[in-house]
Amino acid sequence: MDGEGTMTDADLARRVEDVVLGTSGVRAVYRPGSLVGNLVDAGATALGIRPDSAPVVAVTEVDGSVIVEASVGVDDSRPAQVVLGEVRLAVERVLADAGVRAERLLLTVAHVQARESS
Repeated sequence: MDGEGTMTDADLARRVEDVVLGTSGVRAVYRPGSLVGNLVDAGATALGIRPDSAPVVAVTEVDGSVIVEASVGVDDSRPAQVVLGEVRLAVERVLADAGVRAERLLLTVAHVQARESS
């Protein structure tokens, strides 16, 4: 995806992250992966090896298509399965608009937060 006039993996990841965060019911997006992997990433960011502005969503190019990985925090206003379905559709639209085929979309609910009482 990184060629003249085309979008980089990081650009696409930022667009995907924005659409995920804009989905009703999503409260946060977390870096996908294991606790150890996230600790390594946090250390790399602290050391300046990985920029703080790096996208949280992982987009990996594989043979002309991409694998997208995201972990989300949702609120309990709607079933998590419904929210993930809407996230999946939104991500698929971003990829289609970019002319990119998804090899896999790996979406995980990492946290469910109770709505605040009013």
